[in-house]
Amino acid sequence: MAAVVVFDLDGTLVDSLADLAGAVSRMLADQGLPALPNETIRRFVGNGLPKLVERVMIHCGLPLDRHQELTQLTLAYYNASACDQTTAYPGVFEALDALRAMGCVLGICTNKPEAPARHVLSELKLLPYFDAVFGGDTLDVRKPDPAHLKASFDALPTTGPHIFVGDSEVDAETAQRAQVPFLLFSQGYRKSRVADIPHTISYDDSARLPALVRRILQGEVKQA
Repeated sequence: MAAVVVFDLDGTLVDSLADLAGAVSRMLADQGLPALPNETIRRFVGNGLPKLVERVMIHCGLPLDRHQELTQLTLAYYNASACDQTTAYPGVFEALDALRAMGCVLGICTNKPEAPARHVLSELKLLPYFDAVFGGDTLDVRKPDPAHLKASFDALPTTGPHIFVGDSEVDAETAQRAQVPFLLFSQGYRKSRVADIPHTISYDDSARLPALVRRILQGEVKQA
C-alpha cells in the first residue's frame, strides 16, 4: 500500500535558519538596529515570514504599523539569498528516494511563500521529488488551518493513506485538526519538548523515515 506523504519544509527537510536570520538582520540594519542571534530567530520561526517579522518587531520595539513594509523588505532580502547557507538535512535525499521507491506520492505544505519555497527546493535539487507544493500564500489560509494541509493532499494524484511530516508545534496542531498521522522531526525548530508535542512517531534521523512510514501503513503504530 502506498501513502500520500506531505512534508513541511523549513526545519523538516532543510535547515534554513541562517538564511532567514540573515534576511532579518539586513532588515534590522536598515532600521539602525543590531542583528539578533540565530537562536533568537529560531524561537520566532514557525508561522510563516509575516509572523516571523511581527515577532522580531515586537522583540525590537518597532512600531507594528510598519509590519507590511518590513515584511516585504525582509522577503526581498530573503529572496536574494535564500540558498546561500540553506542545506538539506542529512539523509533527506535517501529518505525521499526510498519513499518514492515504495510508491509513495510526495508533497509540500509550508508556511513559507510558494515562490521562495519552490526556489529553495529547486536550488537544492529537491523539487523533482514533489508533485505539489503549497506555500503560505498559495491559499487564503495557512497552517495550522487544516484546510491548507487538506488542499495539499487533495492536489496529489492518489487516494492512499495520508501522512504529514513536520517539525513544530504548528505542524502538530495542523495534523491533529486534519486528523492525519504526524511524524515529528525532533531536530528542527520546535520550541517545546518532544513529549509535549502531539505526534504519532518522532525521529531524529531522516534515514529512519521510510521505515516509520511503512510501520504506519502496516498498522503497527496508531495515530496519536
